[in-house]
Amino acid sequence: MKHFKSIFLFLCITHLFCANAQDNAPIKEFYFGTNADKKTGTVINKAVVYTKAIGYGFDLQSDKNVAFDDKSISAKSPFYFSMKLSEGNYSVEVVLGGNNSGITTVKAESRRLMLREIKTAPKETKTMRFVVNVRNAKFDINNTINLKSAELKGLNWDEKLTLEFLGTSIVQSIKVTPISKIITIYMAGDSTVMEHDMEPWASWPQFFQNYLTTDVVIADYAYSGLTLRSFEATYRLEKILYLMEPGDYLFIEFGHNDEKATGDGKSASGVYTALLKDLITKTRNKGGSPILITPVQRRIFNSNGTLKPTHGEFPDAMRKVAQEMQVPLIDVTKMTTSLYQSWGNELSKKAFVHYPDGTFPGQIGALADNTHFNSFGANEVARCIVQNIKNAGFAFAKHIKPTVPHYIFKNPGKPSDWTVPMSARIGTDKPDGE
Repeated sequence: MKHFKSIFLFLCITHLFCANAQDNAPIKEFYFGTNADKKTGTVINKAVVYTKAIGYGFDLQSDKNVAFDDKSISAKSPFYFSMKLSEGNYSVEVVLGGNNSGITTVKAESRRLMLREIKTAPKETKTMRFVVNVRNAKFDINNTINLKSAELKGLNWDEKLTLEFLGTSIVQSIKVTPISKIITIYMAGDSTVMEHDMEPWASWPQFFQNYLTTDVVIADYAYSGLTLRSFEATYRLEKILYLMEPGDYLFIEFGHNDEKATGDGKSASGVYTALLKDLITKTRNKGGSPILITPVQRRIFNSNGTLKPTHGEFPDAMRKVAQEMQVPLIDVTKMTTSLYQSWGNELSKKAFVHYPDGTFPGQIGALADNTHFNSFGANEVARCIVQNIKNAGFAFAKHIKPTVPHYIFKNPGKPSDWTVPMSARIGTDKPDGE
């Protein structure tokens, strides 16, 4: 018993030390321009390339895209600016605008939409703020999440914050401030929930933050090919529970890969149900609030224009668990079924990764994926989820921006209305899972 208490005390001190290290991280301020007024931060008057030694700079060979004037930088092509940061949550304040008019979109890390097409007139400036989660795979000093090799090549786990600026962007300054306390929304799921590093793939959590107030931040631990079992086996749940504070949330969306398992106990009422209940119990024991999300539907139409159900008993199993354990449920299976049918067979392709041969550099052969969304489709699902939360009267609804317009499920958005610029990084390899 004494030995157990010693270990527990060690872990508590370790957790406290790690939290304090992030809390005490310095504010980072960057001012751009050949005659920028230095205040308390760093003036950047030339295209500094990011290195670990410097700790900040233009990244991913995008420095050539940036032009400097007296008090800002501008670009007509996407550019990336990175800074070395420890794990934690941060408030990011950007001052946009300059001598000319501009339209600036900002994405963070693996294409999380933070600011959508902010317009500035000549000589006009706008100060915008958003929050972002920066993370690494480590926890408990000696333990780490078992990341997949593709994750190690992405922007989510590289111990730096990367901001991507798109459109006709004009930026005067960036200020990054550590946040010591904020409600965190942890995401558990598969490739339909993960933050895709490369275009044209996308998922709804990459757009969800843009509809939320700045008193909550998303930390997405989902990844391609995962099931409930492998999510736990790779220590992702353990890392979440290590970090989770009372008042945090865990959004749980699984089914696509779980339903392919075979053998004893692999039915929806077996391991899947047992593990769902286990996640719920563990989250509540940490003072967190679980929210269940049934899997997004696949785009497979019957000849009569209705959608073919492909998830078997798994959505019903999740609905049953939600009812038994009194957990809020967002029925994305039903919502996306209605959504695709409203678009119809042909138009719904525009919400998925359906592109003819040669659309993207290095693409050989057509892309025809009926499971994974492009940015337009992912944003539409995010809008559906936001409206469902409001309609259901969930306590979480208080974290939705009051300016978010009402979404009419029978009259969804059109692909032609989606004008958010595509990110610069392209990949044509299909994610694991179907």
